[in-house]
Amino acid sequence: MDTRIESLLKACKNGALSIEECERELRSLPYEELGDVCLDHHRRFRDILPEVVYGPGKTPDQITTIVKSLHDAGGPLLVTRLDKKTAGDVMRRVEPHGINLDYSSRARALYRHGKQGRVQDNGRGYVLVVTAGTADIPVAEEACLTLELAGHETRTLYDAGVAGVHRLLSQIALLREATVIIAVAGMDGALPSVIGGLVAAPVIAVPTSTGYGASFGGVAPLLTMLNSCATGVAVVNIDNGFGAATVAAMINRRRQGD
Repeated sequence: MDTRIESLLKACKNGALSIEECERELRSLPYEELGDVCLDHHRRFRDILPEVVYGPGKTPDQITTIVKSLHDAGGPLLVTRLDKKTAGDVMRRVEPHGINLDYSSRARALYRHGKQGRVQDNGRGYVLVVTAGTADIPVAEEACLTLELAGHETRTLYDAGVAGVHRLLSQIALLREATVIIAVAGMDGALPSVIGGLVAAPVIAVPTSTGYGASFGGVAPLLTMLNSCATGVAVVNIDNGFGAATVAAMINRRRQGD
């Protein structure tokens, strides 16, 4: 056993530390060294999920090593931005170790619920994920999967951009009942501002790289969203569905008094 963990547990047992103080100390404990990887197993104490793996740039061997370690820890597991071929390679490598993973082609992610199964809905409000167009759905699905693994109810409204704003206005009740809204849009990036002007809930804007040449790979919608005249609109990076989901989950959790 790690000597620091042992000392913390003894201090807690002897009453020198309260359970709350011990938990705060556990949140900053060291990581596990796995060759090229330093895996932070204690992120689950501080965040909505254990450490999430960004797939691009990692070899199948590296991802396999990480997945095996995360599996042993027992929590939900998520590897983002993996193509189907690489995901299949990793799945074949870990299956002999009793690790069964799922792959979502829409979210481009390899995942597994925790050993206790799907996290049950906790009675909080729902997070609504809206896209301007169908080309924005992969980014939205990454957000939805992240929220699902973290135990948050998610609803979707796809292809409801401002080019046909009546599609959005026809779902005004769904919009106004959401606790948090994630608005995913490329092209001109106007969707989050329109939604922000209609609802009281916080809106997390996600610019996507969808669009023609002058969208500059998502820079144009990013700048539009950063200059939104609507209040309560925050912006994450281009194509960052995962980042939007983590912020939405934190807001949803805190708004319900957790």
